[in-house]
Amino acid sequence: MKNNDMTPFNMLQRPCRQYFFFMPLVWGASYILTRQFDLKIKKEGMKGLKPPFLVIATHQGPVDYYIAPLALFPHRAVYVSDMEGFAVFGKWVYRGLGCIGKRRFVSDISVIRNMKYAAKMGQPVVVYPESRHSNVGTTAYIPKNLGRLCRSMNVPVVILSVKGGYLANPFWDELHTRKVTIEAKLKCLYTKEELNSASEEEIQRKVEEGLRYDEYQYQRERGIKIKDPKRAEGIHKALYRCRRCKEKYRMKSHDAILECGACGTSYELTEDGYLMNTADKEEFIIPEWYEWERKLALEECYTGTAPEKTFNTRSYDIRIEALPNEKGFVDLGKGKLELSEKEFILTYDKTVLRFPHNIRESVQTEYDYRGKKGECIVLSTKDCCYYLYPESEDFNPTELQFIGEYLFQKENTITI
Repeated sequence: MKNNDMTPFNMLQRPCRQYFFFMPLVWGASYILTRQFDLKIKKEGMKGLKPPFLVIATHQGPVDYYIAPLALFPHRAVYVSDMEGFAVFGKWVYRGLGCIGKRRFVSDISVIRNMKYAAKMGQPVVVYPESRHSNVGTTAYIPKNLGRLCRSMNVPVVILSVKGGYLANPFWDELHTRKVTIEAKLKCLYTKEELNSASEEEIQRKVEEGLRYDEYQYQRERGIKIKDPKRAEGIHKALYRCRRCKEKYRMKSHDAILECGACGTSYELTEDGYLMNTADKEEFIIPEWYEWERKLALEECYTGTAPEKTFNTRSYDIRIEALPNEKGFVDLGKGKLELSEKEFILTYDKTVLRFPHNIRESVQTEYDYRGKKGECIVLSTKDCCYYLYPESEDFNPTELQFIGEYLFQKENTITI
């Protein structure tokens, strides 16, 4: 049945405790789903620490959702979660799992109020500040207000860090699981007393340190071999540009191979996590390739030289699905997306929506949304998430993410 209900989700509704009758299922399912990874959870400074406390967690992939309940056992927790979960599971179930609704990369004071309310109920409150799964196994942009958030919550601060989660389910191929050992650590970063004597800047720095990871470095340090014959399938979604000819949008992947449709160069994803040019055997580190793409994407944003540089405005044909509430997606048909130096402009039917760069830290990317809808980006307001799917081959979510992050930092004079 077609859904046309654009009524916004009620973000003001207070969270509830996880339904007690759900908890055996949550813990049992989490245990079963993580056995294949030989999950090991280490706790540091947690002895005697009782809720409420704030848990700030890394967000490498889907396995994170199963690790957190096990790490926090026997405590029930409240999770800040993307709106999509309410549409997938239904409002009653998702609230019963302890979830607070949030739209990614949108500031909303109601989320903070609900987090504080959950803490007053005596609950651990879990937040994933990266707000998306890792593109290439390294930490995504971390918001610069976490120090302020920690002080505002006024409860102990705990870091939940995971290693191996991305390697098991890389974002560009999450439906295909690799057998990898996963390690998690739950560490008390600040007691309430320590928090009150620390500055926001110090807290921010320590939180960012606790969230830092590099999955390919972890793979090399542990000597992990990923022998899956299809281990490279999907990696072209993150590595969309050829290292040899620099052509973009022409990369494809299959089995263990990433190859360029422009110059014909092929790269093998080795068992120990390098991309090796099959012709000359030169090896590339995947996160370095990714950052090389970012550098070129930002260079191509402008024409000319300072102070006469001109931003290259872009326009894309797209199809649009909206997610305003838990009732599901609304098909809005086709439209246009324009990228200017100041904002994204979305136009469809007789509607024009503007998404200024200065208030959005990053751009939500999806590489294979729900395994059937393909690549897209998501731009959100407080009332609705807009899933934007390309109608042309020059629309690449990773590239738009690079540009969106840069323009946010430029507008806010942030140096990364």
